[in-house]
Amino acid sequence: MSAQKLAARWALAVVSICGLLAPLSLRAQKEVMGELRFSGATEVDKDSGVWIDGQYVGFLKELKGDKKIVLLPGEHEIVVRQTGYKDLARKIVVEPKQTHLVRVRMEKDARALYPTVTAEVKLNVLPERAAVFVDDAYFGHASEFGGTFHSMLISPGKHRIKIALPGYRTFEMEVNLAAGQKSEIKTELVKGSVEQASPLIKQVKQP
Repeated sequence: MSAQKLAARWALAVVSICGLLAPLSLRAQKEVMGELRFSGATEVDKDSGVWIDGQYVGFLKELKGDKKIVLLPGEHEIVVRQTGYKDLARKIVVEPKQTHLVRVRMEKDARALYPTVTAEVKLNVLPERAAVFVDDAYFGHASEFGGTFHSMLISPGKHRIKIALPGYRTFEMEVNLAAGQKSEIKTELVKGSVEQASPLIKQVKQP
């Protein structure tokens, strides 16, 4: 056998071995991952936003199925947020191949201020699971403020509205609203790198 043919066979063997190792590596990784599940009793709990290790991952009731949370073993920081409620912060230790249940019960924040005079902003946003921030404070997820009967009620005046989701470019705009004014924001987020996501979904703003 010529040296050229021998080298070609070795190359084919290496490629074949790599092809076998890739799925084995994926299977091995799945074997050590742990799963995180969330439980909330009220609609407020279920609509609360979830950050894991400083990264927004979605809102409570959607984190299942193809959006379920699997994490590497070890300690992780969980923060659950809802406008008008205290942050729920918790550190958990994830074990390999184990399911950890996080029970969420949001408590009202006595310091929260609600405007007596409001303007109304309706959102028509895709993806609907994107996080919404008003003046850099988490306000909820986009699907809470769309449709016929749902909208954001905010104080009149100038506000910065940001809509962000990992894997998409952040949408930003400034509004200047009069008392009683009704307006609509309609946008479809553009796909992009996670590095292009707003820092707001990577780091929870403390009150």
